[in-house]
Amino acid sequence: MLWDPRPPDLANLYIRTGAKNMPTAFLLTDAHVLDESFLVLINDLLVSGEIPDLFSEEDVDKIVSGVRNEVRGLGMVNSKENCWKFFLARVRLQLKIVLCFSPVGHTLRVRARKFPAVVNCTAIDWFHAWPQEALVSVSRRFIEETEGIEARHKDSISCFMAHVHTSVNEMSARYYQNERRHNYTTPKSFLEQISLFKNLLKKKQKEVAQKKEHLMNGIQKLKTTASQVGDLKARLASQEAELQLKNHDAEALITKIGLQTEKVRREKAIADAEEQKVTAIQTEVCQKQKECEADLLKAEPALVAATAALNTLNRVNLTELKAFPNPPNAVTNVTAAVMVLLAPRGRVPKDRSWKAARIFMGKVDDFLQALINYDKEHIPENCLKVVNEQYLKDPEFSPNLIRTKSFAAAGLCAWVINIIKFYEVYCDVEPKRQALAQANLDLTAATEKLVAIRKKLGELDQHLCRLTASLEKAIAEKVRCQEEVNQTNKTIELANRLVRELESEKVRWGQSIQCFEAQEKTLCGDVLLTAAFVSYVGSFTKQYRQELLYLKWIPFLQQKVSIPITGGLDVVAMLTDDATIATWSNEGLPSDRMSTENATILTHCERWPLMIDPQQQGIKWIKNKYGTDLKVTHVGQKGFLNAIETALAFGNVILVENLEETIDPVLDPLLGRNTIKKGKYIRIGDRECEFNKNFRLILHTKLANPHYKPELQAQTTLLNFTVTEDGLEAQLLAEVVSVERPDLEKLKLTLTKHQNDFKIELKLLEDDLLLRLSAAEGSFLDDTDLVERLETTKSTAAEIERKVTEAKENERKINEARECYRPVAARASLLYFVINDLRNINPIYQFSLKAFNTLFHRAIEQADKVEDTQERISVLTESLTHAIFLYTSRALFEKDKLTFLSQMAFQILLRKKEIDPIELDFLLRFTVERTYLSPVDFLTTQSWSAIKAVALMEEFQGLDRDIEGSAKQWRKWVESECPEKEKLPQEWKKKSLIQKLIILRAVRPDRMTYALRNFVEEKLGAKYVERTRLDLGKALEESSPATPVFFILSPGVDALKDLEILGKRLGFTIDEGKFHNVSLGQGQEMVAEMALEKASRGGHWVILQNVHLVAKWLGTLEKLLEGFSQGSHEDYRVFMSAECAPTPDEHIIPQGLLENSIKITNEPPTGMLANLHAALYNFDQDTLEICSKEQEFKSILFSLCYFHACVAGRLRFGPQGWSRSYPFNSGDLTICSNILYNYLEANANVPWEDLRYLFGEIMYGGHITDVWDRRLCRVYLEEFMNPSLIEDELMLAPGFAAPPYLDYSGYHQYIEETLPPESPALYGLHPNAEIEFLTVTSNTLFRTLLEMQPSTAHGSDELGQSTEDKVRNVLDDILERLPEEFNMAEIMQKTSNRSPYVLVCFQECERMNILIREIRVSLQQLDLGLKGELVLSPDVEAQHSALSYDRVPHTWSKLAYPSTYSLAQWFNDLLLRCRELDTWTQDLALPAVVWLSGFFNPQSFLTAIMQTMARKNEWPLDRMCLTVDVTKKVKEDYSHAPREGAYLHGLQMEGARWDIQCGTIVEARLKELTSMMPVIFAKAIPMDRQETKHTYECPVYINKMRGPTYIWTFRLKTKEKTAKWVLAGVALLLEA
Repeated sequence: MLWDPRPPDLANLYIRTGAKNMPTAFLLTDAHVLDESFLVLINDLLVSGEIPDLFSEEDVDKIVSGVRNEVRGLGMVNSKENCWKFFLARVRLQLKIVLCFSPVGHTLRVRARKFPAVVNCTAIDWFHAWPQEALVSVSRRFIEETEGIEARHKDSISCFMAHVHTSVNEMSARYYQNERRHNYTTPKSFLEQISLFKNLLKKKQKEVAQKKEHLMNGIQKLKTTASQVGDLKARLASQEAELQLKNHDAEALITKIGLQTEKVRREKAIADAEEQKVTAIQTEVCQKQKECEADLLKAEPALVAATAALNTLNRVNLTELKAFPNPPNAVTNVTAAVMVLLAPRGRVPKDRSWKAARIFMGKVDDFLQALINYDKEHIPENCLKVVNEQYLKDPEFSPNLIRTKSFAAAGLCAWVINIIKFYEVYCDVEPKRQALAQANLDLTAATEKLVAIRKKLGELDQHLCRLTASLEKAIAEKVRCQEEVNQTNKTIELANRLVRELESEKVRWGQSIQCFEAQEKTLCGDVLLTAAFVSYVGSFTKQYRQELLYLKWIPFLQQKVSIPITGGLDVVAMLTDDATIATWSNEGLPSDRMSTENATILTHCERWPLMIDPQQQGIKWIKNKYGTDLKVTHVGQKGFLNAIETALAFGNVILVENLEETIDPVLDPLLGRNTIKKGKYIRIGDRECEFNKNFRLILHTKLANPHYKPELQAQTTLLNFTVTEDGLEAQLLAEVVSVERPDLEKLKLTLTKHQNDFKIELKLLEDDLLLRLSAAEGSFLDDTDLVERLETTKSTAAEIERKVTEAKENERKINEARECYRPVAARASLLYFVINDLRNINPIYQFSLKAFNTLFHRAIEQADKVEDTQERISVLTESLTHAIFLYTSRALFEKDKLTFLSQMAFQILLRKKEIDPIELDFLLRFTVERTYLSPVDFLTTQSWSAIKAVALMEEFQGLDRDIEGSAKQWRKWVESECPEKEKLPQEWKKKSLIQKLIILRAVRPDRMTYALRNFVEEKLGAKYVERTRLDLGKALEESSPATPVFFILSPGVDALKDLEILGKRLGFTIDEGKFHNVSLGQGQEMVAEMALEKASRGGHWVILQNVHLVAKWLGTLEKLLEGFSQGSHEDYRVFMSAECAPTPDEHIIPQGLLENSIKITNEPPTGMLANLHAALYNFDQDTLEICSKEQEFKSILFSLCYFHACVAGRLRFGPQGWSRSYPFNSGDLTICSNILYNYLEANANVPWEDLRYLFGEIMYGGHITDVWDRRLCRVYLEEFMNPSLIEDELMLAPGFAAPPYLDYSGYHQYIEETLPPESPALYGLHPNAEIEFLTVTSNTLFRTLLEMQPSTAHGSDELGQSTEDKVRNVLDDILERLPEEFNMAEIMQKTSNRSPYVLVCFQECERMNILIREIRVSLQQLDLGLKGELVLSPDVEAQHSALSYDRVPHTWSKLAYPSTYSLAQWFNDLLLRCRELDTWTQDLALPAVVWLSGFFNPQSFLTAIMQTMARKNEWPLDRMCLTVDVTKKVKEDYSHAPREGAYLHGLQMEGARWDIQCGTIVEARLKELTSMMPVIFAKAIPMDRQETKHTYECPVYINKMRGPTYIWTFRLKTKEKTAKWVLAGVALLLEA
């Protein structure tokens, strides 16, 4: 079981094995040990089986209770102690521990030392790399199971697979040696190769067979097509006869239908006529009916009125009327009229008198009824006439008048009037009503007739429809027959066309079949090579891939094992095709070969791909390729594991980006695809997740050179997506053309897109064509659609071919036009790789491709506009080069700027073929294999040996002879102050600049830094070596919310000050709340987060100072910066500052943080010119005018600036400049200027002494801790600040006088025009002071440049002597030569005299014994360690490392004496010291001349001189001092010691020399860094007798490091002012 080593899990494990008695094994791998403290528990477990405090008391009681019965059952006393012992014994019995630790690196070694049980309490099973036999055997067994491989090839395949594995191991070693990149192969890698080979072979065999089958089917179909044409013609004749018959039948039907149609037409015409008649009658009836109704409506009121009048009558009023005896005439007229109207059958009564009326009315009811039922529509004519004439014309015949006489009579009157009115109207209507009735009769008759006609017409129509249906059927038959005829005709035509069109394809397909048949024979070898390529080459760069493939694997296949492979095989073409590559290109994959190979491997590898992608080009392609289907996450993101689980279940593609060098062990099962439950599930943490077969994991890192452990590399396929130079060149060419000629680039992009689309479409069409042909069943010519589509496919393919040809021609023309811009892209690409390599100098120099692209565009935009294309290209190239130089330089430390400049120049000139690579290689390596004694006195042995090495080159033959023959000329050149500016003697002056550099490096390596500057100035231009001042405002313009500014700090420089000044100018200040200053440290992370959040919203500035102090938070900071920059205020800016790590291993700042930032090094300038200008830049014209004593203020301030430049500039001369290093900064200068102003204003005269004291002892002196450095500072001020500064002309340096009174710009101009060239003399030092410093700088520079050169993969296979062998040789040599310890007992018995000198001798011997003992013991331990007989302790390991680098181990040096020697020199020096001591201990008499340098403690001997003389002369020791007298003799001139004091030798003077003849200190000779002092006579005298006049207090140091190695002060005679030697840093050294 895999196990999590935490106490709760351990407790469960104990209970499982001890309490439940379950046998258990658990596996612990490196990946599970996240914290070394886990191993404390494992150590205890392995040692005793018991882990203290694992269980609480309660848990222990439960366990004891659980096992008590079993203990009792064994017959033991069931005490708590016995039960616990029983429990632990069972744990030990049932628990098996398996530790799987990797031996790679130092981790296991350190763990074995810290936790001894890991080694002592385990049985170690070391799994070595599989030997050749194992590799062959394993691969042979797997291949045996594979089908489709010829038996004779199986052994060869096994051998090749083993060869691939071992060759990759060898190449990985070379890869690490040359590139410092780690690549591992493991047995798992080998098994993956076999698996990939089997799967790929099966897939390819199937694919080739399928393609071949498709082609064969296609050819077969074409063959059968021609033979089918005859059958088609016979079928056509039969179809035509049938068509004729169908035509005849159809025509007969058409005739019959024509007759029937005519009949129907006639009947229809009749029906239509009848219908028109009926319609007319209907119209007439309607009209008449309307008229009748209208007239009747007119009669209606009269009828209503009559009825109303009747309604007024009733029995009562009629009876009343009847009762009138003699009514008025009007009433009788009414009754008479009624009688006339009611006369039966129209007989008008003659008697119409009242009497007759009363009789007529008879019964009232009957009378009333008669009135009501009166036939008003048939009034007899005579009655009507009588009423009209006799009554109605009577004016009194009016109801209104009569009503006054009788109500009933009025009613009858109204009835008569209205009845007559009604009748008159009715008489008008009656004829119309009769006519209407007649018309209705006519309508009925006509309608009946129409119905009968329609019925007949319907029957005719039905008959016609039946005939029409028959006709349609006949016509359909006819059409069908016609179509069949047409189809057959078409098929014949198509068959002919198809055979004709595909005839060329038939030939091509035939050739393709032959190719496939040939491919089948070589398929095994091709797949074998391809599988090896995919499995192993991903992490290598281009040159290593090519060497593996073409120099290691293919020759092996062809010569050693003879497996047939395709000639000129392209492994990429084996796995993919042009169409797929075109698709990738459209998705944003760079078009270079390396990227295509990477994409091919990524899409075909068996293991999960892990992309090394520092420029983010691979991830960009992946995101475009998968689009929205891709799930992106990163380790540590919220919901990271949930995202992976979801992707696992749904079969998604998931990208885990920005990996570090270690991966969370929870992902181990996923990386190893350790599935469970028959491959359906996978365990992630505590959960079992469903494993979908379509799931795909892609891993990605931004790290440029990650070191992944072998176990991770075994689980993944590493892919090196680092951009290549040709790939970047192609991209940048597109960029520059898109700016310069957007039309051209747009056309190119469109064309490329079309070409890619053409390739894709052509591939699809060809596949479709073959698929259709092969899939067509039987005779496919009947399938017209298929044939037509085949033809369309063919014609489309032909059209595309034509377009491709046309596009290629266009592309050629476009490329010609684009090609003229290639020099710009090539230069940019070259420079990107130059600046990208700077990370090898210092990991803080990280530059992203994105930032480079921005810079590239800006340089193009800012270049001068020129019409001529060639001139424009020159302008662009120059603008680009200078912009990149400026951008990069501001991010570099001064010491690295020349390295970058030189590398840039060399690479540009190599590309332009202006320098010979062999000469450049020699200049950088400068290999001098033999030593020759110099025949001329102006060249050292080392220089002459170098000249001899140079003279071996063809271009330099005879150089050594010329130097010997013309020594005078060469001496003049070699000893000139600036030989790099002088012409070479003789004919050598014609040599090229690089050849001059080679000669100069041989004889004056100290001048190489200046020479390289001159070289760059000559080749690239003066602007590349000019002093540039940091412009923070410009950097701010280039920054953005997403691009912070990163200050790389140096001691004594404050980045905040400049930023505050800029912020104040732009309105971003702390007072306004728009500037947030956070000094990072413990607990400040949250403060910084809040400041960032607030600033991003409000558009403020944030400076995060000292980010290197919060190493663990930096990853979070990177994500915060990325998050806050999105959607932030446009004024939001972030500034960061950090110190550079002392060593690359201690570098902690994340790559992303550095790459995305504009880096600025804040560092004091170097050189007097730069320092002096920088000092003045702290002031302005207003400062110069501030003081009332303007002249004094200006003079002293300038002198103060020069003083500041001196003290700051001296630091680069090392201990000779300052004994210790001090962080002098511009703050010291500005405070001193304030003090100067205050003191001048407060005093009438200049208080020189006060000012010197304040400046030298407090302000600048506040930094100084060394007494000699304090003296130096004091002397500087005495020299630069005295009354002669104002009264006379004071020389600040040789050739540089204090300036007259000028304005601010005048001082800067004075410096530029008057300051002598850079030289140590400007600081008061001798020119020699910089020789060693410059020589070391020069050698370091060339070593760095050599390391930066592109290394070649085709190096020697011999990796040289191993470190272990080298250490063993050194160890054996030292042990062999190491002297025996001094026998102290024997030495002490030689004399009873215990004088100070003898005691010093004893002390020295004892210390030497301690050192010799330590050396011997430590070397013996190391020897045992190397033999594997002793565990290597940290001290022994450090000693091993020191010996391998020729350094003195720390355990020796701490017991020895301060020394700067390498191990070889140090050990020879040790032997000399032992010999000196051995000579002294022979008789213990003081040696004639004492080698002061040979003492562990020289002070003790010098003190012994004083003690001896104090005892002899009885002087008080505390009032004595040592005086020295420098003799004119050497050691050999003395045979015995002096009577008092001692003769000393072995001292050397640095900074000056001792003139033996004059007996004084004088100027040193040029290039003589130290001069040997003659024998010095040292004796003690009382202090009051010490001579101080014309002497220089010279400090004595043990070695050149000075500082803490100070031992004494010797007063030496001088004729010069002592200030000169103080400023020159003159000192005596015991070891030079």
